[in-house]
Order: sequence, then C-alpha cells, then structure tokens
Amino acid sequence: MDLDQKVVYPINECSINKREGKKGGCLEESLGLKAKELISLVGAGGKTTLMFRLAKDLAADGKKVVTTTTTKILEPSPGETAFLFVNRDETKLKEAVFDYLQKNKYITIASERLGLGKLKGVSTGLVNDLWNSHEIDYLIIEADGASGRPIKAPREKEPVIPSDTTLVVAILGVDGVGIELNEKNAFQPELISKITGISVGEKMTDEAIAVLITDPGGVFKGTPPSSRVIAFLNKVDIPDGAAKAKGVAQKILEKKHPQIERIVLGQLRSESAIAEVIMNGRFITFKQ
Repeated sequence: MDLDQKVVYPINECSINKREGKKGGCLEESLGLKAKELISLVGAGGKTTLMFRLAKDLAADGKKVVTTTTTKILEPSPGETAFLFVNRDETKLKEAVFDYLQKNKYITIASERLGLGKLKGVSTGLVNDLWNSHEIDYLIIEADGASGRPIKAPREKEPVIPSDTTLVVAILGVDGVGIELNEKNAFQPELISKITGISVGEKMTDEAIAVLITDPGGVFKGTPPSSRVIAFLNKVDIPDGAAKAKGVAQKILEKKHPQIERIVLGQLRSESAIAEVIMNGRFITFKQ
C-alpha cells in the first residue's frame, strides 16, 4: 500500500466497540485484542508505558489482568498498577495472583527487588503456568529491556518471549529516526549497525528502523510462529513525528513481513494514545 494513496476511515466514537454498544477503548481496539491474550512487549521507546496503560484500560473494562516481566522493569508507581506483589517463590506468586483476582481486577508481580528502583521478573515457565490456568483474561509481559533508549537490537538471549504468547507487540520510538547511532542513543549500537548497515556514528534512517523491526535478528527475534505480530511506532506527537512514523511504516509494508498484521502509530504519553492504524491495506484514523 502506498501511504500517499491511502484510504482514511475516520472513527467518530472512541472505538467501534463503544459505537456498537460494547465495552472497549481505542488502545485495545487498535491492537486488535481478542477476548483473552498473552501479550509480550519487545523493542524500545514505550514498552512499560504501554503495559501499564493497557492494563488499566482492560481492568476498567472488567477484565482480570496480570502484568509482569521476564527481564527487568522499574518498580511501578501506585498510579500505574493496582497492586504489586514481589516474592522469589513462584508458588506463592501464583497463589497471590489467584487470591487477588477473585475480588480485584489487576495485579503486578515480580520475583525480587534489585535496587535502584528495579524489579526482577519471573520465569517463562511461570508465565505459561499462569496462562494455562484460564483464570486470567490478559497477561501482559515486558519481555525485553532497552535501558531507556529509543532504539535497540536484542542481545543473544533476548527477547525472553513465553512460548504461549498469542500477540507480540514491538515498540520503537520514531525519535530514533535521524539520531546518531551511538551508545547514548541506542542499545547495542554495534549490533544495530550489523543488522541495518548504518555505521556507528551515522544517522538512523526510516529504512534502518524498518529493518530493525522486520529482520530475523531484530526486535521480533524469538517470536513464536503461532503469535500474531504488531509493529508499534511510538512518539508520533514529537515534532515531525507523524511524518517520520509514516515513512517507517511505508518501509515496513514494502518488506512484506509474513507475521505483521498491523502497524500502529501512537503517542503513549498523550491522553489520546493512538493516532492511526494500518491494517489490511487500510489506513484508519482514531479520534478520541
């Protein structure tokens, strides 16, 4: 699809679901969430924000939600999660989840406090056990780390994506377009250089960002073959952000990745989280 010849479908309500008398919001709808999902978030530039924002929306919609990580995350604030339970004993973690969700809708779990405000995550085995219990509607996992940088390439043992994952969302910030590839701006710049062909010290292009998303060694590395895949281009509200995002989206479309079912253009720190979605050859504008 040529974005210059896109068909734009305005959505006057916050979501199609609400227009049809159902519950749901633009964030859930833009990701195409099904009734139950195990969601793994990978990449850089907004994973934690997306995890907690989506969890709160789903819990407000009456869903039972668990958030955690298979790597490390910063400890959430009271405004980000309803309840945080930390314990190294996975049996106690499971008990806490099931006990809490009998009366409440949303819990975050971790195995250990590491200092500097960080939490150590849980094993993929525990994630799969929780998911297979059928007691949870949405289990959202931060499966990757990036140390706060807008772009990254995964290390040898990353991402840590549970095998039962139904949806993988890869996030990259469009503020990565045009920045210099170096240690300050990128996680694993030498590997990014190897994957994209951009030399360390040169500026990242929209083509390079698209390669990071679609290359087998890029941010989707290790995605189960049965998982649905979404590319999430965040920070479109920065100066020239929308133009940068559409440039990257066009490059992604040209690569015809077999698992990417949609591309989301978003602004997770804004009240209106979703700007547009590219899906099935159509470019949809969301208005909240």
